[in-house]
Amino acid sequence: MTDHASLPYRPCAGVMLVNREGQVLVGQRLDSTLEAWQMPQGGIDKGETPYDAAVRELWEETGVRADLVELVAEAPDELFYDLPDELIGVIWKGKWRGQRQRWFLFRFLGEDEDVNIATAEPEFRAWRWADPADLVELIVPFKRELYANVLEAFAEHLAPESN
Repeated sequence: MTDHASLPYRPCAGVMLVNREGQVLVGQRLDSTLEAWQMPQGGIDKGETPYDAAVRELWEETGVRADLVELVAEAPDELFYDLPDELIGVIWKGKWRGQRQRWFLFRFLGEDEDVNIATAEPEFRAWRWADPADLVELIVPFKRELYANVLEAFAEHLAPESN
């Protein structure tokens, strides 16, 4: 039996993509039967910057191109979450105890038609826009504190555009 506390955290980038109405893009994972929704996120490849990983993951998971987003903010600190004990060893081949994430807030400059989750390697079975206030309740329970921290990091930027 592996001591979970000795496992490292997987380096990861996360994206909070906000539309003109101040809503956040969330997707339902294909590999989960839970009614949980999450923001795009994924691992940082060797030699890749967290920003480049965020843009790549956004493209890979949602089909949203880099020219359709504008960086608004980056969370000042890495944010962490631990997997529940029953998932350690089940996902990521048992190499990680959780993730350490760099989060980026992007403004979406495109239209809903520019979102396409039928990507080369799909990760989501559905997507929608969600109110930021609902994000913590939408995510799986073990990531709720992380999402609360992401919301706190970007709070001053989360308001609809005024026309």
